[in-house]
Amino acid sequence: MGRWGGRLGALVAGAALALAFPRPGWWWLALVGLAPVLWLAMTAPGGREAAVRSWLGGTGFFLAVNAFLVPKVGPFMVPLAMLLAVLWLPLGWLAWSLLGGVVGRPGPARLAAALVLVPSAFVAGEAVRSWEALGGPWGLLGTSQWNAPALLSVAALGGVWGVSFLLVAVNVAVAAAAGPRVPVPTRAAAAAAAVALPLAALAFWALRPAPAPAGTARVAYVQPGVVGPVEDRFRASERLTRGLPAGARPDLVVWGESSVGRDPAANPGDLARLAAAARAAGAPLLANVDAQREAGGGIYKSALLVGPAGVLGSYDKMRLVPFGEYVPLRPLFGWVTRLTDAAAVDRHRGARLAVLPAGDLSVGPLVCFESAFPDLARNLAAGGADLVVVQTADTTFQGSWGLDQHASLSAVRAVEAGRPVVQAALSGTSAAFDARGRRLAWAPGSWRGAGVAEVPLSAERTPYVRTGDLVPAACGVALAAGAVVAARRRALSRGGSGRRTGSTPRSTPARPRR
Repeated sequence: MGRWGGRLGALVAGAALALAFPRPGWWWLALVGLAPVLWLAMTAPGGREAAVRSWLGGTGFFLAVNAFLVPKVGPFMVPLAMLLAVLWLPLGWLAWSLLGGVVGRPGPARLAAALVLVPSAFVAGEAVRSWEALGGPWGLLGTSQWNAPALLSVAALGGVWGVSFLLVAVNVAVAAAAGPRVPVPTRAAAAAAAVALPLAALAFWALRPAPAPAGTARVAYVQPGVVGPVEDRFRASERLTRGLPAGARPDLVVWGESSVGRDPAANPGDLARLAAAARAAGAPLLANVDAQREAGGGIYKSALLVGPAGVLGSYDKMRLVPFGEYVPLRPLFGWVTRLTDAAAVDRHRGARLAVLPAGDLSVGPLVCFESAFPDLARNLAAGGADLVVVQTADTTFQGSWGLDQHASLSAVRAVEAGRPVVQAALSGTSAAFDARGRRLAWAPGSWRGAGVAEVPLSAERTPYVRTGDLVPAACGVALAAGAVVAARRRALSRGGSGRRTGSTPRSTPARPRR
């Protein structure tokens, strides 16, 4: 395959990997979809070309998995994808160095190194781009397994990072098993690893004991659809809440993001209406405010819990959407708002998470984009939340795959945190999942109404909640150790070569005898 053929193949293969995510949701593709990119890197004529091919594979992936962002970022989608794909550069170089052109016939030791270092590089890259300023953790490979309970169960051990590591290791094994110039024993070991790794996840899922029963909660979610005017939006959610069946008996009612477009503190009538809606439903109401705050100034997005007698607590959104809710370095990049639908005014951030008391239920609220961050739901569980609730709007992405992608993240957060998660969307996909990621409710973006999910509660404390982001840290250690070993071997090789040269006796002319 020529140079440009290999590059084009990597670009297409990377884009195809996005089909593992919703809406197609072909979860099994994540087990093999990265292997073509790795194989093309292994067969590259040099390490630099291998890195270029993996970078193009990453570019194709980010263009496809984030395609729903095009209305928001416009022509900047391509350079954004190319920038994120820089984090895929080490994958190709490592695949080539350990299994490709730099070695004639890779043995089991190099295969073992590849099974550790290539996934470590991938997970380290995912951890870096999960920084909010770089776009946040959208499209992490492990989240593609939201509808594959056996593989998703690994998230309870190491978070989504553990699932990503497992998937990439399987792809490395598949690529090695199909690679050229791979000895039969190494090829057989690679094939065995490609089978054994998913089976190990399946065994953990099958043998893992069920969480101890901790009761149930009935959670009502309200989805009125795209309603522009502030008052009309308020009334739509209000009407649907009052229209809940008499026998619904919810323990909590959840409205979507931006369901209230005025500061309730400055509009006592709105607070009275929210309290009246809570009384009508017979349960506390979690609304969401997106408005200029009179006290302290600035626009905040806030989850507001209101009971029949008044406000019970609130939470201000901490993780904002770059360009969607604020423009990074606005003095430098503010001109972007003239060409795209980027935020004209920056939202303000909250300072800390909050666990809100809703009767006997402790609720951990997250707002929209925050459900993409693994640490937030984990910390809510550690802080005593019985239930994690995600409020979202998703009005910008109507009809796109982004709605289902967003809802699927709640399944991953549930397994990581060992807590059920309910997502209520103003106009997106509303969903509910139990603590093992099993789907309890699913209302697509086209649906309008109010539903009730019967949610089993869990007090399980998963290993991920106890240990935190240990997997990315371990990946960093593995990469550092690999770099040290490679540097030492290079130094020994150079030193050994020099000693051999120096030990060669010089030929000197014989002295004539006198």
